[in-house]
Amino acid sequence: MITFIVSKFHALARQAVIQYGVNPVIFLTIYLSGIPVFYYSLFRMIRALVKKLETDIWVWSTVFLCSIVAPFLYVLFFGRNLPWWVYGIIALLIGQGIFPLIRKLRPTN
Repeated sequence: MITFIVSKFHALARQAVIQYGVNPVIFLTIYLSGIPVFYYSLFRMIRALVKKLETDIWVWSTVFLCSIVAPFLYVLFFGRNLPWWVYGIIALLIGQGIFPLIRKLRPTN
């Protein structure tokens, strides 16, 4: 059973590399390696917001955004023959990372 599942995964990954130029293993590696960076930058950004350190807020918010967007930029830059809706989903996911960040950084009165 496990051998069947692994062989199906390898076949799908091979097909994705051949057809779209995107290796799912590389995407997953970028995605998973960004998780610690995501949480650490979120922690540092919140701490900078509490202490009102503007320079640190911008630095850590940029790191936060890059950790969210990195795997999708891999697909955007290295993918080929992608359907049009994939670009729409990537734009939505990037927007999903940018808009909450803008709301957090906007000064409240």
